Amino acid sequence: MFQPTRAVLGALRKPMNTKRGHNYYKGTRTGSMGRHTKHGGYIIDYSKVRTYVVPDLADCELKPYVSHRTEKITSGIKPEDFTGEEAYQKKQT
Repeated sequence: MFQPTRAVLGALRKPMNTKRGHNYYKGTRTGSMGRHTKHGGYIIDYSKVRTYVVPDLADCELKPYVSHRTEKITSGIKPEDFTGEEAYQKKQT
């Protein structure tokens, strides 16, 4: 006869998306690279354009893909090797 209310059923525990929310725009986290004009055009601001600095890989021995059959390399690499603290301490002495 009566249907249970939303509070009795419990809230939906799903992440918010554009289909579930009214006027919900998630975006793609890309940011703007310019501005819109009043005539419908778009002006690119080149100070906002992302540029990537890539090193010269002409003599690199690495391959783009790694086979699943390669053996795992276990070595004694510690997180301190990447922080540079050891090299900093050597410079100080």
